[in-house]
Order: sequence, then C-alpha cells, then structure tokens
Amino acid sequence: MTIMRSIVRLVVFWLLLGIGAGLTDKGQAQRALPYAPASADNPLKGFVPYAHTGGDFPHSMEWFYLPLKDLQQEEDRFTWEKLDAQLNAIAGRGHQAVFRVYLDYPDTEYGVPAFLAQVAKHAYTDHGNGVHHTSYSPDYDDPALRRALTHFIAAFGKRYDGDPRIGFLTLGLLGYWGEWHTYPHDWFPSLAVQNEVLNAYEKAFHRTKLLMREPKPGTNAAGRALGYHDDSFAYQTLSPPDWHFWGKVQAQGAGEKWKTEAIGGEVRPEVQGCLWDDVPCPPAGQEFGKCVQTTHVSWLINQGAFTGLKGPQFERAVAAVRQMGYEFFVSQAQVLSTTRSGVLQAALHVKNTGVAPFYYDWKVRVCVLNAHRTLVRTWDTDWKVTHILPAAPDTVWRCAHPLTGLKRGRYILLVQIVNPLAGGQPVRFANATQDRDLSGWLSVGTFEMGPATK
Repeated sequence: MTIMRSIVRLVVFWLLLGIGAGLTDKGQAQRALPYAPASADNPLKGFVPYAHTGGDFPHSMEWFYLPLKDLQQEEDRFTWEKLDAQLNAIAGRGHQAVFRVYLDYPDTEYGVPAFLAQVAKHAYTDHGNGVHHTSYSPDYDDPALRRALTHFIAAFGKRYDGDPRIGFLTLGLLGYWGEWHTYPHDWFPSLAVQNEVLNAYEKAFHRTKLLMREPKPGTNAAGRALGYHDDSFAYQTLSPPDWHFWGKVQAQGAGEKWKTEAIGGEVRPEVQGCLWDDVPCPPAGQEFGKCVQTTHVSWLINQGAFTGLKGPQFERAVAAVRQMGYEFFVSQAQVLSTTRSGVLQAALHVKNTGVAPFYYDWKVRVCVLNAHRTLVRTWDTDWKVTHILPAAPDTVWRCAHPLTGLKRGRYILLVQIVNPLAGGQPVRFANATQDRDLSGWLSVGTFEMGPATK
C-alpha cells in the first residue's frame, strides 16, 4: 500500500507540472503558433502625440506638460485638479499619459508658484522667445525653492505612484522645458540640488517608471532606478561625438540600464517632418533604425507622425513603431486536459522579439472559451512579463488548473496581458491567432472535455 500511494502521488505531481502528457485524455501535442506583427498601438510603446492630437495614427500614450504653479500653492498645500483632468481625459480615450512638470518653459508663462516670488530669477530671450516675450530661469539653489521641490515630489509620489493612468513620468522641474539643462547659460543647479531632486523622486516613486534626461556626472545615475529620455532622437543620439546621448550613457556606465529601466524621448523636431521620406533626413550615423537598435528605446514623442502622413510615409512610420520597445510572440503551445482529474495543463513558449523589455508586471490572465464564445473559466497567473528580455532563450509559462464542472465539449484556451487601466488596451501578442476568437485575447490551443467532472 505504501508503494502504491507513492506511485499515485508521483503521477499527480507529474500531472500538475504539465509533464505527464501521456496521462491525459484529451488535448493537443505541442505545436508551433504562426507569427504575425503585433499591433502598432500596443500599450507603453511607440510614437506619442501631444494630448488630444493623435488622430488616426496608432498610439497608446499621450504627452503633456504642466507648470508647478498649477499644482503647488504653498510649501505643503497642493491642488491636483488640473493634473487629474488631463489624466482622466487621456484615460477616457483608452490611453496612458506621459508628462512632465516644469518651472521654466521658454516662450511660455513662468511656472514657479506665486508663494516663491522672492526667488531670484534670470531673464532670457533664447529658445524661440519672441521679441515681446521674456522668459525666466529661477535660482535653483535658493533654499526656499529647494524645500518646495522636495515637498512637492513627496506629495506627488504619495498621490500618483502606481496610478494606472500614468505610463511613464519624466522628472522635469529643472532646466529649460524641465529638460535638465540651461544651455547656453550657466544657470543649472548645483550637484547638491540635482541629487536632492533625484533622491526625493526615488523615495517617492517605487512603481511608476521614472526617466531623466541623461545620466548626469556625480549623481550616481547608473545606480538609480531611473531610465532616460533622449529628446534629440535620430539627430544627436549616437556617438561620436561623445556628448551625444548614447555617448553620455556609456560614459556613466549605464549602457545596460535599458534591461530594467525604460528609454524614451522625442524625435528631434528638425527631422520629424522628413523622417519617412523616400530619402530620410537624419544626419549621417543617426539613422532611425540604428538609433532604436542601439538605445533599446520604447517610446518617443513624435508629433510629426500625427500630422497627416499618407501612403508610403504612413506605412514607414508604422513599421518604425513596430521596431520599438517589446514584442511578445508565443512560438509554441501545448494544451492538455484530463477528464479523470479535471485538470487543464498548458505550456507556452514565449519570446520577446522586440528591442526592450516590458517594464511593468501587469497581470497575465488565462481563460477558457466554450463553443458559444462564452468565457467559462478565468484565472490570474503568477507569470512575469518583465523577465522576458529580447534575444533571450524562450520563457516557458506553465499552468495546471482544475476544470471541475465543465460540460462535455470543445474549448479554447486564451491568454491576455491585462492593462490595469479601465478601458486600456491589452498587450497584443505577435501571433496570427491574436484576437481570432475574442478581441484582446490570444488563442493558444483547444482541448476537449468528456462528461462533466465531479
């Protein structure tokens, strides 16, 4: 009897691990799933328009700026209505937001809150200011401004860290446009202030992914949980010279940061309008595809893609979107059911055929669809999408799930990476069976059930 119990336990163990295929009654052998390019509007990647200007070009995120004075009235008094209004409007279109809070935006009204009016400021007319407009760069080392910034970041993170309406957050606050420079003027804050801001952001945000303009010397940027945004993409991205974006990243030892932190940015405005011409216009050595492959970029502001591209230009821009970020492909699948035990087993081989990881651990959900296209079973898995790196060996997702009570018949197993934003777009796989049986879901295989299990 003891030997018999041991054998039974071993059989059950094999079954639950999904390696006891010979013990199953109904199912399919392991089979290859055909590839098809993933949707160009997959979430958290691709080209990003300014809010509410996306038009027909495929996109999943929208961009905006906001001045600090719209959010902070006193050192510890905040009003979030304008930010929430933007986030809600973008979420209402099924998109996530990427945005930045600024103090100084050339040719735009000064963004420093009124309670900091005593902070000294430098007047300038650079960067597109008209003859009738003067902009101001604050004294970032002023103690009152430093306190205000750290208090703001703490409150900002407490309210918005992990908010599903937000895709990525660029740090902003310092420099022109919040881009962490005051070129050609020597008004950028001291290293002490830079590190205060970086420390405050890292303390306040643990779930929402943060990006800074570039790894600044003396800030331990490579060791921080921060990605980067190249705002001169396909123009001053690759080196030489060393002061281009990727040269700075490599000089600070951050060339592998993309494996855990996102790379984003903006296509340089000078090339947005001609990037998809028959003869594209980036400077020599800054070709778009080469920049994508080198930096592993996931998203780029590119308003030029949303201004009436047609024909070959439109198709080239869509193809460029598909080069960016992640792309998940289920190359093989096995779905097995056993009527006797009422257990469904599945094994999926997943590849990342893109250039970057997926940076959030969104839930991976599995469901069973009956012949009437009705969901009859749904469950969440513990599968991790962030662990699937480009050019890595297949990740094998396995599950064993009871099907007690299912009626006799044929069923389809479906998988979805679930967007936590209500109404947000799910991650669609690069498979021909994506959306085949149910919109938003990947069909991975079929199985049959005999009489209902008990």
